[in-house]
Amino acid sequence: MIIVITPEELVENETEIINKLFQEGLDLLHLRKPFINEDEMTNFIQKIDSKFHSQLVLHSHYDLAEIFNISRFHFREIDRLNNLYKSFTDKIISTSVHDIEAFNELNEEWEYAFISPVFPSISKKGYGENSTVLNDLKNRKNQNVKLIALGGINEKNMNEIFEYEIDGVALLGAIWENDEPLHVFRKCKENFNNL
Repeated sequence: MIIVITPEELVENETEIINKLFQEGLDLLHLRKPFINEDEMTNFIQKIDSKFHSQLVLHSHYDLAEIFNISRFHFREIDRLNNLYKSFTDKIISTSVHDIEAFNELNEEWEYAFISPVFPSISKKGYGENSTVLNDLKNRKNQNVKLIALGGINEKNMNEIFEYEIDGVALLGAIWENDEPLHVFRKCKENFNNL
């Protein structure tokens, strides 16, 4: 599975790029826009082809789910730890962790969890330089929740991650910090398909 996470700030031609990513075979897109209001989020989602709305994951503005037929919600680690989320019978939920021990403790209500940073971040300079997450993946014990690697992943290093027991990757900086995001995505997809 390949997931793309939107940058926090709006990017020029972002929704056009998103539609093309879906056409190229993107599995899921995480809408992480903490600084925009509900009207701005509504306008943003409206620019994404409705046939892809079922592949969107909301990080905020959860009430828009009914309007746009979105069935996926993501909750930050801090929200999960502080019980600032609720379980759903009609939604698929995901979360984030920053170490394998926290991942191993997740129960099956979570479809998947991001674990980061696997490599030093592309979008947050200096973040993850001393991370041990990649090495710690071998300590995975939880098979009830899918494990998605995040942080510094690009077309050059993603194959290294699949030497470990993971279920997918999430891309952020590799896509949005590049002048040719579709080219990078195609290379990542090609690498993933050749595993």
